[in-house]
Amino acid sequence: MLESYVTPILMSYVNRYIKNLKPSDLQLSLWGGDVVLSKLELKLDVLEQELKLPFTFLSGHIHELRIHVPWTKLGSEPVVITINTMECILKLKDGIQDDHESCGSNSTNRSATENTKSSVKPRRIQQAAPTDPDLPPGYVQSLIRRVVNNVNIVINNLILKYVEDDIVLSVNITSAECYTVDELWDRAFMDISATDLVLRKVINFSDCTVCLDKRNASGKIEFYQDPLLYKCSFRTRLHFTYDNLNSKMPSVIKIHTLVESLKLSITDQQLPMFIRIMQLGIALYYGEIGNFKDVETEDSACHNKDMLGNITGAEDETRIDMQYPAQYKGQELYSQQDEEQPQGWVSWAWSFVPAIVSYDDGEEDYTGNDSTLTIHQQKVQTLKDPIVSVGFYCTKATVTFKLTEMQAESSSYYSPQKVKSKEVLCWEQEGTTIEALMMGDPFFDCQIGFVGCRAMCLKGIMGVKDFEENMNRSETEASFFICGENLSTKGLTYLTNSLFDYRSPENNGTRAEFILDAAHHKETYTEIAGMQRFGAFYMDYLYTMESTSGKGSANQQDFSTGKNEDLGTVQEKSTKTLVVGPLDFRLDSSSVHRILKMIVCALEHEYEPYSRLKPEIKDENETILNPEEVASLEEYIPTRHTSVTLLKCTCTIFMAEFNLLDCLLPVIIGGKNSSNFMNTANFQSLRPLPSIQILVDKINLEHSVPMYAEHLVHVVSSLTQPSDNLLHYCYVHCYLKIFGFQAGLTSLDVSGSYCLPVPIIPSFSTALYGKFLKFPTCWTKRSQIVITEGIFELPNLTIQATRAQTLLLQAIYQSWSHIGNVSSSAVNEILMNEVFQNIASWHKQVLGIIQTAASVSSPDF
Repeated sequence: MLESYVTPILMSYVNRYIKNLKPSDLQLSLWGGDVVLSKLELKLDVLEQELKLPFTFLSGHIHELRIHVPWTKLGSEPVVITINTMECILKLKDGIQDDHESCGSNSTNRSATENTKSSVKPRRIQQAAPTDPDLPPGYVQSLIRRVVNNVNIVINNLILKYVEDDIVLSVNITSAECYTVDELWDRAFMDISATDLVLRKVINFSDCTVCLDKRNASGKIEFYQDPLLYKCSFRTRLHFTYDNLNSKMPSVIKIHTLVESLKLSITDQQLPMFIRIMQLGIALYYGEIGNFKDVETEDSACHNKDMLGNITGAEDETRIDMQYPAQYKGQELYSQQDEEQPQGWVSWAWSFVPAIVSYDDGEEDYTGNDSTLTIHQQKVQTLKDPIVSVGFYCTKATVTFKLTEMQAESSSYYSPQKVKSKEVLCWEQEGTTIEALMMGDPFFDCQIGFVGCRAMCLKGIMGVKDFEENMNRSETEASFFICGENLSTKGLTYLTNSLFDYRSPENNGTRAEFILDAAHHKETYTEIAGMQRFGAFYMDYLYTMESTSGKGSANQQDFSTGKNEDLGTVQEKSTKTLVVGPLDFRLDSSSVHRILKMIVCALEHEYEPYSRLKPEIKDENETILNPEEVASLEEYIPTRHTSVTLLKCTCTIFMAEFNLLDCLLPVIIGGKNSSNFMNTANFQSLRPLPSIQILVDKINLEHSVPMYAEHLVHVVSSLTQPSDNLLHYCYVHCYLKIFGFQAGLTSLDVSGSYCLPVPIIPSFSTALYGKFLKFPTCWTKRSQIVITEGIFELPNLTIQATRAQTLLLQAIYQSWSHIGNVSSSAVNEILMNEVFQNIASWHKQVLGIIQTAASVSSPDF
């Protein structure tokens, strides 16, 4: 009977994650075709161990679970699992904030779960079910694979909450559905075959709402803020490619998500909490808090997981046992606790790589059997790392910043107050792409880009109604930052080679090719290529780890033996390239006050930092390296290199039309708390409005720093005569180059047009180089070591200005340095005419000469 083969699979998943289930009742319900379970509690310890997240579950409930099994049509209709109302509450693990507490507070639950995990782990199907002579083993395996590959999962009303300090972050998804599709991404009952070794799935998310609120000391939310994200729908496409029908894991995995419209809203009270959550992600990435990596290592024995219809992650036996040169190992240079090491995060993320068949699907049950466990580990180690591509694409995104104020609902004193928000700033972005490509730990690449963006002023700020509806100001005046191109003119280049691109290889029946070589990658993904695809912003972060043993890129099986002499030296490289396209930045009173107000709001919090800078302590136990170790150290020192390039920048600094900086700057500087002062004077736009316009053809910043600076400096500083090469890598190096810098005076008239600029500083180029010694306290015995060094290159510089132009420059400066509203009499008409009339007449004369010369030189026919 098919029931005897399929039922144990479904029962194992349900029993693994849900408490207090009676297998006998569940089995009888499954044989009837439908199961309905209500008011279920999740096994939180099992979820923590299998998800390997740096969070702990405070609670987890399922209101209703339905399982529908079409026994009569099991080979043509999917099994449907429906979850109605699932709620989970998470918080940061205690060990993340308190070094060793994570293993202390949950050690009992973890150890108990580790002891009982084998009991809930499903054994091999042939052992759990009786042998049926009418069903050949090949048919059973094929049928089970078809059933697993076509399981439909529907979740209605998914609620996730994260709590920390006074922060409550909640995510509510009205509906999420995962199902199998065909080559046109339409719902279908599919399976991999010898001619088409591809499995496709789609996950649709409907009405996703994200809220960020503040709770009081008792844990209650007094005032609910506007949602960060309100009823946003998006879809995800999953594409798995296999080498053959018997493959344990896909060789290529693509998971791409597309959002048509993303509208975010952030209030002044939410901004500090939002930044706090972003800092948490960064701190976890760099391993700057707690012992997350240690906890992960200790729990590695329980790393098996079966997710989404027997889609499982890689075993921890495939984790890389990092091998490094002896001179580094002596100083623990590549210790997992190093705060600059990215491998911990990559290994953690790599644990979520899915597979269709579990690794524990062996011929024997290897639990408790040393010989079979050894065979299992050897089999796991021979598995090849799949190529994983993860992408997020957004057609149009909008971020609105709001200021809030408390208002009573009625005139009564005892009436409850409500939060009223007012939009003051808006950021619009088109054609956004975030892509990550990885193959095990040795290769990781992340590319981010967008086609165009702009920032706009909305309504009023600090009592100044500069952009209220009755002001009738144009959209051009409201936009103070513009970069890149429009999506209508650029096209859908941001979707290139994604699963949503009809031209991609996967959508045309061919296998995609990936660039996994660092040299080839840099030749292909250049700054020019990035700007051609996006136009506004492009970032490429590449991390590679290669072995010098001549085997090319290191892989997981290379590191599993633990023999350093067979592998040679591991060479790590980290490069970041950022390019910003042509941009126009306008700094006027409206934009400056809104930007500074956002900074003030971001600083108004009392959160403790996740990590603090370590004091520079000189290691008294110095290790003296022998000449061979020094020579090996000089061969290669890993560094992080960053390059930032700005192309065609235009920055216009207008005369201040109003100035309330005395309420903002003291908070930013740290002098006092923010003031609730509101300006009550009516805003009057000043036209013509003089300004300083700065144009730069190109700005390039190069920055390099040793990847493991602290340990490297301890090693090199202990040498009696370190070479110049070793000393070079003990510094942070910065190189700033500016090309085509020029500045002039211009003015904005009533129609929104600029007059011809008056040159003040003609075009010139300059360069600045500086280096800074890392951990200077380690060099106390070497007074001759240079701490800081700088070189400034300026071939030529010319500044030219008449008396009238100097007075106008002084007036622009005073408008920002003096507090209050700027009177229109500060810049009289005579001064403006004297500055700009002469240049206008000069341009007319030049234009007349050119026209005359053209008419004389043109031949008569």
